[in-house]
Amino acid sequence: MAADIKTTLTEFFRCPECFINLHLKGEVSGEGTFFKFGDDTICYGRTSLAFPMPRDFADLHDVLGGTTIDGAAVGLPFDPTEVTNNLRLERYVSGLPGGQSPFLRKSRRDLYYLVRSLIPAAARRRLQKAALRDWRKRTFPRWPVDRTVETLHQRLLALAMKAQGIETIPFIWFWPNGARGCAIVTHDVETAQGQDFCSALMDLDDSFGVKSSFEVIPGARYRVSQEFVDGLRARGFEVAVQDLKHDGKLYRSRDGFYRQVREINRIIARYKARGFRAGGLYRNPEWYDALEASYDMSIPNVAHLDPQRGGCCTVFPYFIGRVLELPVTLTQDHSLFYILGDYSIELWRKQVALILEKNGLVSVIVHPDYVRSERAQRTYATLLEHLVKLRSDDRIWICLPSEVDAWWRVRRNLRLVNDQGRWRVEGEGKERAQVAYAILRGDEISYTIPGEEESHEYKLPGRDV
Repeated sequence: MAADIKTTLTEFFRCPECFINLHLKGEVSGEGTFFKFGDDTICYGRTSLAFPMPRDFADLHDVLGGTTIDGAAVGLPFDPTEVTNNLRLERYVSGLPGGQSPFLRKSRRDLYYLVRSLIPAAARRRLQKAALRDWRKRTFPRWPVDRTVETLHQRLLALAMKAQGIETIPFIWFWPNGARGCAIVTHDVETAQGQDFCSALMDLDDSFGVKSSFEVIPGARYRVSQEFVDGLRARGFEVAVQDLKHDGKLYRSRDGFYRQVREINRIIARYKARGFRAGGLYRNPEWYDALEASYDMSIPNVAHLDPQRGGCCTVFPYFIGRVLELPVTLTQDHSLFYILGDYSIELWRKQVALILEKNGLVSVIVHPDYVRSERAQRTYATLLEHLVKLRSDDRIWICLPSEVDAWWRVRRNLRLVNDQGRWRVEGEGKERAQVAYAILRGDEISYTIPGEEESHEYKLPGRDV
């Protein structure tokens, strides 16, 4: 069990296991519940502590006080790998207060899609806005960006470093070539009108030197020809599959999903695509084992403005079995324009800043259908201008989703080797990797990537180098 509970840390940081000494303090039991691990970190899972069930999020028990340092080891009253998975896979949603029953959610969704084609676009937007009218009252995940997983990892790493009496730990940096963070731009093509606008949208992206991904619906709404797919790819853009029919039924039942996913997998192979996104961001990550995509882009970081409640509470990619999840970390253009009534990029700028504070992934969804107006295009162009400036000033890596997928798989197989007191990266793709260092200052963790001229010599805990 001791090896299991530190998995979430060693996989995230790609640091030597010898630096992470965690163990469970007591036996976790019972059902999952919400609790705090410090004032700013809400977790969900089982604990070994006995405390009253919380009435609401203002009444959460803080288990940080139940954490101990035993010699060089940290004793925890919960399993951080279990908690991290509960957040990333949205297993906490059933415990959220004020949630609707699954039957009611499915019934409302089915009714909406049954009559959707008969409802004018303006009326659909009013219905969507009414359905989300209480979104500001939702406490968890934290709006506008939830970074719980990253904060949890940093807090656990700080405790592990304190226990061993060390101030610096080497790890493999998150992005290639020392990039501070990463950004991807994706375009969900909803209708034939949106498909017709794709060429103009590629021109706009190209004017900023940005290549993006287009998610097409293969089973309904419009015809996706091989010529259209090849044309996108010939210009250096990427093609991914968006649902099958975008009718809200993909995840309605397990049997139905497995029937549809067989056709989805055939289409992914036919298009030579690597990515998938579910229509409306409806999702069930527990079923991803049947999906033959390399990466998925269906889970929002915070889903307050999406029809399915939840959020993965992380700004980094993560593996769900063999599928890499690229979470949606920025509010969609549809929600910004039509739910919030905002045509500025102030919310997007704030979200980008919060994501990059943790060196995470900025993931954008902008629909060809919703940026055909000059006003919307100006807003989107301003966002691209902001991202390109960050690329120039702060070394942000702007790339295609498939490139993130490829890098994250490379990084997962790299390892750090101590070579006579100096750390170096070994493994295929090591030439793009950087050795970074987590530094403990008080109770906080910061990161640094030293220059080649700097020397960093460290001894492994409990042994000579």
